[in-house]
Amino acid sequence: MEENMTERKRIFSGIQPSGSLTLGNYLGAIKNWVGLQDEYDSVYCIVDMHAITVPKEPKDLRRNTLEVLANYVASGLDPEKSTLFIQSHVPAHAELAWVLNCFSYFGELGRMTQFKDKSKKNVGNITAGLFDYPVLMAADILLYQADLVPVGEDQRQHLELSRDIAQRFNNRFSPTFVVPEPYISKVGAKIMSLQDPTSKMSKSDDNVNSYILLSDSPDDIMRKFKRAVTDSSGIVRYSEEQPGIMNMLGMYSKITGESMDAIVSKYEGKGYADFKKDTAEVVIEELRPIREEAEKLLGDKAYLQSVYQKGAEKAEAVAKKTLRKVYKKVGFIPRY
Repeated sequence: MEENMTERKRIFSGIQPSGSLTLGNYLGAIKNWVGLQDEYDSVYCIVDMHAITVPKEPKDLRRNTLEVLANYVASGLDPEKSTLFIQSHVPAHAELAWVLNCFSYFGELGRMTQFKDKSKKNVGNITAGLFDYPVLMAADILLYQADLVPVGEDQRQHLELSRDIAQRFNNRFSPTFVVPEPYISKVGAKIMSLQDPTSKMSKSDDNVNSYILLSDSPDDIMRKFKRAVTDSSGIVRYSEEQPGIMNMLGMYSKITGESMDAIVSKYEGKGYADFKKDTAEVVIEELRPIREEAEKLLGDKAYLQSVYQKGAEKAEAVAKKTLRKVYKKVGFIPRY
């Protein structure tokens, strides 16, 4: 994996191991990544350093990190095609983040919407890491000279900050970083809560019926869909006035590849019960092989270790090149 010297553009993304992955993580991110790995030089990270911006039990973090890696592979990410690694295994992430801190402004970090939202949930326990993690995110992306970053709308602001920091550094010294562009999937890019379809599906939600976990059993999935919040019209259509139905149509379309119009036409004259049941079945069959394969992989810790070790070696080769350039430009004396 040479530094932007291949014909293929490089794409970078990552997921926090802050808990079991959801259908939202899968449809909004991982499923897209699988389809992109043949087209792009793909670098996919498990961002465990981001996970500790709020308190975590160490044993849970370790378990969740391996679960995310197992689900990456079980979902179809091929370690031979994509670079799969754990963020904390490549020290250059933290090293570059410190340098980029010195090119980031307090005011722009304070305007980050996610910081404002998370601060409200952690009043009295707001760490510098929680405030500063968008700079670490910028380091994650810029280290690998990523051309594209798959992001949901909720992360677009952070990507814009990464672009600003890259341009600021490039202008201060000379072209050093590729200025990344967003890659946003059009369908199912943001999967919403089954209980509050105006909010993003999240594993941190207090209501377990609001999210589908990749590890959920078929019975759990069916039950959650049957309890999903809809509306009183009883007509299946893709309308912003029906966010619950619109959310499920997005899931159905993303998994099957069918158009919204084709799906809607199937349920003409039918009620929500049939549609919710069928959507649940589509999700169950999509997730069944992933759940079963992830369970097998988690039973083979030696294999998972080989994946993250090889991935870290590949990632570090690129990261070190970028860091050396940065250190030279800011005036640090080379160690050797």
